[in-house]
Amino acid sequence: MKGAWLAVRSALLWVVSGIHFFVLAPVLVFLAILVDTRKHDWLQRGFCHRVMFFSGAKLEVRFAPGFDRSRTSFFVVNHVNLFDPFVLYCAIPQYVRGWELESHFRIPAYGWMMKRFGNVPVPDARTPSDLRRMWRLTKQAIEGGTSLIIFPEAKRTRDGSLDEFEDGGFRMAQQLGVPVVPVTLDGSFAHHRTGNWMLYPATIVVHVHDTIETKGLRRDDVPALRDRVQRQIESGLSAARSPDLRKSG
Repeated sequence: MKGAWLAVRSALLWVVSGIHFFVLAPVLVFLAILVDTRKHDWLQRGFCHRVMFFSGAKLEVRFAPGFDRSRTSFFVVNHVNLFDPFVLYCAIPQYVRGWELESHFRIPAYGWMMKRFGNVPVPDARTPSDLRRMWRLTKQAIEGGTSLIIFPEAKRTRDGSLDEFEDGGFRMAQQLGVPVVPVTLDGSFAHHRTGNWMLYPATIVVHVHDTIETKGLRRDDVPALRDRVQRQIESGLSAARSPDLRKSG
């Protein structure tokens, strides 16, 4: 009986979520054509909060004492499911966009919105010219005060554990001298699993860890930076709750 109720609940949530998304996303895209997206960032955040509400998830954000919210940064995050960008736009207290696979820009509504909002395209075919364009657009975003979300696994988890991190985002952080902020999404896997349509009641805890400085790092330091960030993110996936993290207001 419980399984049947959860299935009915999931179906209803998908219907309500779909109506909300496909009605309002084009409105935000049209608004972005007319007005600088920074001027209606509050509308985008409200949209993302409703996406999560209609998916049946509760959000809790915890900031480490060493997180510097004044620094434009790379937010490096574990990748769980399709709701991750919406969770992060709700949680990160900065104007933030992300690296997005260029093929995702062709997805109806979602892709149009991500492209119009200024996400940086990650080329599916990594030719030298495409990578130079990605580097240039990333640099422009950072210099313009836009923080970026990066999923270093480059794919969604299938079992809730972390996959190996790729070096690309860390190399760029080192080259540009951009601070790195590890972020853990804990509870997302319990809410929705890639490859499964069910939406389960869950609380997603977003751990925003200490800001890590990259200025002065050499190219040879990149693997150590990558491993340090991966360990930090993995530490937030445990059931234990660190006392030095505080719930956001």
